[in-house]
Amino acid sequence: MAECGSSSFVQPAIPKFDSHYDHWAMLMENFLHSKEYWGFVENGILVMVDGAEPTKAQHKLIEEQKLKDLKVKNYLF
Repeated sequence: MAECGSSSFVQPAIPKFDSHYDHWAMLMENFLHSKEYWGFVENGILVMVDGAEPTKAQHKLIEEQKLKDLKVKNYLF
């Protein structure tokens, strides 16, 4: 039986680029799909039209998407 402080869960490793782009790209796409971030790679994030004032809900959604976009970039870097 596992002790309270220990964990048998293993975090998936972020794929490192090893000069084999096609293989790395496939691994990275699968990794980002597993984190539910692939949509940000394909579609980007929502932006407001210039001059439009976002509602509180829209502003919150945009801020959440910006944070997730930064997480995707962090994985890629």
